[in-house]
Amino acid sequence: MAAITFNASAQAPLEVTAASSQHPLAPHTSYYHDVSGTDDLAATRLKLAEGAFKPLPDQNPSFGFQDGAFWFHAQVINRDSPDDRWLLVQEYALSDRIDVYATYADGHVVHSAGGDHLPFSQRNIRYRQPNFWIDVPRGQAVNLLVRVQSESSMQVPLRLYAPTAFIEQSRDAQFAIGLYYGILLALFTYNLVLWLTLRDASYFWYLFHITAFGVVLFTLNGLGFEYVWPDSSWLADHMVPLSICLALVGMQQFARNFLELKQRWRFGDRVAVGIIAFFLLLFVAAILLPYRKVTPLASAAVFPSICWILVETLVVLRRGYKPARLFLLAWFLFLLGTGMFSAIAFNLVPKNFITEYGVQLGSALEMLLLSIALGYRYAALRNENERIVREARDQLETKVEQRTFELRNALVQLEDAHHRLSESSRYDGLTELYNRTHFREAFEHLLSEARTSNRPISLLMIDLDHFKKINDTHGHLVGDDCLRWTSNTMAELLAPHGALLARFGGEEFIAALPDMDLARASAVAEELRQGLNRRPCISGNLVIPVSASIGVHSVDITARDSIESALQVADQALYAAKAEGRDCVRTL
Repeated sequence: MAAITFNASAQAPLEVTAASSQHPLAPHTSYYHDVSGTDDLAATRLKLAEGAFKPLPDQNPSFGFQDGAFWFHAQVINRDSPDDRWLLVQEYALSDRIDVYATYADGHVVHSAGGDHLPFSQRNIRYRQPNFWIDVPRGQAVNLLVRVQSESSMQVPLRLYAPTAFIEQSRDAQFAIGLYYGILLALFTYNLVLWLTLRDASYFWYLFHITAFGVVLFTLNGLGFEYVWPDSSWLADHMVPLSICLALVGMQQFARNFLELKQRWRFGDRVAVGIIAFFLLLFVAAILLPYRKVTPLASAAVFPSICWILVETLVVLRRGYKPARLFLLAWFLFLLGTGMFSAIAFNLVPKNFITEYGVQLGSALEMLLLSIALGYRYAALRNENERIVREARDQLETKVEQRTFELRNALVQLEDAHHRLSESSRYDGLTELYNRTHFREAFEHLLSEARTSNRPISLLMIDLDHFKKINDTHGHLVGDDCLRWTSNTMAELLAPHGALLARFGGEEFIAALPDMDLARASAVAEELRQGLNRRPCISGNLVIPVSASIGVHSVDITARDSIESALQVADQALYAAKAEGRDCVRTL
């Protein structure tokens, strides 16, 4: 096959000599945009012969996000270089597919392929950026046609290296990258210890930001494809927008916590929450949608997101929050570096060392300054706490006596309230007699004393006769008056006998008589019954006679029966009194 001929539009060939060991191809490169992406080598050669190839605009090999494929042509001539084998490096790691066709004077073509849509193991040299060996025999010309098709930004900075020059360059580049990630790792470890110690949410989101942004650059530099997912073209594509979304979520959340936006600027906080929600939705979209649709949006959203953080910082700084000063400087440097990187992706600025590595420089300085800002913020909070403690200590001496007095007063009131509460829990609210619960507790104590001293104790179970009729005839309010009247009368009549009297429930009462056997207890019960007959209830203008049926039981203190058993026997005696006509005293 005959060698390719050039027309007037072709660029001057690249001449490699013994005096040089590396060459950028941009000054010697022309390009052709195959919009449909369907042209093969033969069709492209025809386009080249027809003059369809154009010089790179301002020697800038960046075209932003474009459809189709781009073809690049350069001619390389080895004048007197002792190296007849050179390495062509595409110094952008994210291109999907790169095909290199080297055509020699005798017409034979050597084809090589690379890019992150091919397994990493197929690369000529295990290096983070696509690379291709090109034989350039001395005194011969080699025509290079490079086809690049990618859903990523179309950046094709091609450089030709002699083997020794590439070794030196890759060593220096790896050292710089290692230094960058070493700084990130040191900052991560230092702040991780602080977060585990202080449990401050700002440190957590700072760690999240460092990690996520580290993954962004790990992907953009081609290290992710080299070391983590060398056989996954899906991850090679999608980790760019996914990591960008996570990094921006971390940035916004860190800014919210550090600047205390909830307290200092509510509107700014709501906007930040909205931005976080947007990037979380974009993260989900990056999983489901094609890389070509999501990545430009994620890249374009970086700049306004960081600008909003600057706005938040300025507002909070104007409101007197001093730690925001370092925060502002850090984000300005990061904004500058990231803005240059995004501008390269959209072909807004030329690609050079400053614009290409500005994001690494800016992010390293930003993260270092943010770490310092976190320390300054913590120191400010600690100083504020110390000031508060110092003022409190100064005021304590003058207020201690007053506070002690107030405390004693409060304790007295608390004890009094506790005593009243305890007392109120022992009494029935209507009759002001003891309630059933307290009676059981007190009777258990009396029964224990009776057993210890071997002295008798008896129970009276008292039920007012026909009380329902009083309620039905005169109403419940009059019935309540009768209960109060009767309970007062019983308390008065039983007081001389040292009785423990309680309301058992409804119109039923119970009394414990210490030191009384069945005979004496029956006599007291009869005295009580007669006393109730002699004292009718007075409620307003009403005079209501009251009678009671009383069951008497003398507890067997030698038996170990339960209180329930004693109450049950007394209750049975009461029912016997009611069965025999009421208004009487009965025993079992």
